[in-house]
Amino acid sequence: MKKGKVVLVGTGFVGMSMAYTMLNRGGVNELILIDIDKEKTIGEQMDLSHGLSFAPQKMEIKAGDYDDCKDAQVVVITAGAAQKPGQTRLELSEINTKIIKQITKDIMSSGFNGVIVVASNPVDLMTYVVAKVSGLPKNQVIGSGTVLDTARLRYIISEELNVSSKNVHAYIMGEHGDSSFVPWEHAYVGCKKIKEVIKEKDYSMIKLEEIHQNVINAAYEIINRKKATYYGIGIALSKIVKAILDDDNSIITVSTYLKDEQYKQDDIYIGVPAIVNSNGVREILEIELNEEEQEKLNNSCKIIKEMRENSIDKIIKD
Repeated sequence: MKKGKVVLVGTGFVGMSMAYTMLNRGGVNELILIDIDKEKTIGEQMDLSHGLSFAPQKMEIKAGDYDDCKDAQVVVITAGAAQKPGQTRLELSEINTKIIKQITKDIMSSGFNGVIVVASNPVDLMTYVVAKVSGLPKNQVIGSGTVLDTARLRYIISEELNVSSKNVHAYIMGEHGDSSFVPWEHAYVGCKKIKEVIKEKDYSMIKLEEIHQNVINAAYEIINRKKATYYGIGIALSKIVKAILDDDNSIITVSTYLKDEQYKQDDIYIGVPAIVNSNGVREILEIELNEEEQEKLNNSCKIIKEMRENSIDKIIKD
């Protein structure tokens, strides 16, 4: 395995937003681009490479193929059908399951044994597909989960309270989609509970729920205005990849595998706070949920499992 080697499968807007972010951040020694559109991939490789003289470090960038996955430390999958205006993430499931299943087979045929990061939507389902098809240990397959949702939440709260988003410590959990929720008892501004801050400002809990609803609606609003979202998720993916490459034990709300009644769930990938390092998910952080929050998590899991049982499991087995 080559330390610092990253393979990106899918050179669309999301993948290239991540690649561009990593070029500017540094920390990646080798970046391989793979896409069904070979000419576009070569063009993207050329375009990125022309900025290397202004980048913080040397990086080898090339258009490659699945054989290049063999010694990679991380493979990121962003390929798949794009979300259309008015289309939910879950409606993408059957189309993208077939695509992701084949991509995973191609990755594993190289002998790959690193960490796979999945961003293709619906991400919780697609992460499950990759885990099942790849046969890798569950900690080595993670999805982008609610990382972007959490970033959106922190930004909106920071704007409302006029504080830096870096000092907002709040998480969105559950499905990367409409059934997500915020465990507000574990949300802080600096070292102060957000509920106390809201009370001091004479806001009600309705205000917090409005903030969460704005997070849910954000993707749909962006898609309606510009057809797709990619900068935010590109930066979020680079954060996950950096946590793996740097082995820095970051706490991130990735889509990870719950088993043995973790959060009272079993055999499902869903967004929860987890410690991410060079092995993928080192540990899942179980925070105490109240009855309402547990019910919301159960509902998220139910939605995902019903989709699996109705179509996904069959496509995986075929």
